[in-house]
Amino acid sequence: MSDGPLRNDTSLELHRLMVFSRTLDRIYGEHDGHWHGLEGEEAVAAGVYHGLRPTDILAPHYRGMPIASYAKGADLRRLFAGMLAKKTGYNRGRHRNDICGPPEFNLIGLYTGSLGPPVGYATGAALAAKIDGRDDIAVAVFGDGGSSRGDIHEAMNLAAVQKLGVVFVCQNNQFAISTPLETGVAGSVAARGQGFGMPGVEVDGNDVLAVKDAMQTAIARARAGEGPSLIEAKTYRVAGHFYSDAEDYRDQDVVQSWRSRDPIAAFAAFLTDQGIASAAELQAIEDTATEQIKAAFAAALADPNPDEDDLGFDTVYAAEASA
Repeated sequence: MSDGPLRNDTSLELHRLMVFSRTLDRIYGEHDGHWHGLEGEEAVAAGVYHGLRPTDILAPHYRGMPIASYAKGADLRRLFAGMLAKKTGYNRGRHRNDICGPPEFNLIGLYTGSLGPPVGYATGAALAAKIDGRDDIAVAVFGDGGSSRGDIHEAMNLAAVQKLGVVFVCQNNQFAISTPLETGVAGSVAARGQGFGMPGVEVDGNDVLAVKDAMQTAIARARAGEGPSLIEAKTYRVAGHFYSDAEDYRDQDVVQSWRSRDPIAAFAAFLTDQGIASAAELQAIEDTATEQIKAAFAAALADPNPDEDDLGFDTVYAAEASA
């Protein structure tokens, strides 16, 4: 476990975010068997999404969009309502809130269902910030499967040429649906950074402090006008592509081996070993997460469905700028 220069309260916030992510996945996954969970990858999400400014642009991986939205300040009940297509959701039932976060929080969603375009959108947002003279940054997260898309390479090249404030993060969970990493990706994703003239670093994606450290370095570089960085966070998708996935395409012994490296359990052990938190305090965080998420989900389930007025046209076609 990395022991970077983070305060104890930041470490507890990272742990809480990971626990919230897993609890949200479990509760919603029991309701919807097609839910794309984040189990085993929570350290990447927490390390990348924690601590961004409200004005920073974030294009998260679709696997983890709700926790990215929550980390940016979105309300749990309204997030669930959006996932359930209720009128009380941020989207009022118009689109999938599980893959499209609320734009009010400067989130870029997977609008077309295609995995590459959001990276280009985030790069465009970084260009806008540069033109406006702002030091806000953009964070673009994609998977190992998406790393080979042409539009992602185009976005990284533009960001490097223009010295844009973008942090590119490959959330490498070693599977593109059912295609294993070794048959879908040649070489190191992190090493591709050198080809675009930007730093490329590989980190242990199951070590939340290592991910956070790499993000802090990349964010500082981006805000200083020094250009983009590429982070490859190597982790593993221990659950199926979705909750009801039969998973007949991979070796379960390998899955169990990765389960033994659980990022939440490892970080909990680190926190107790370092005297940052007691086992009772960590249990209280878990209990609180379960209570709050269950309450938010139950409330969203009871919320009304949208009517024709909710699904019709508005006079406002863009989200209001966040404060």
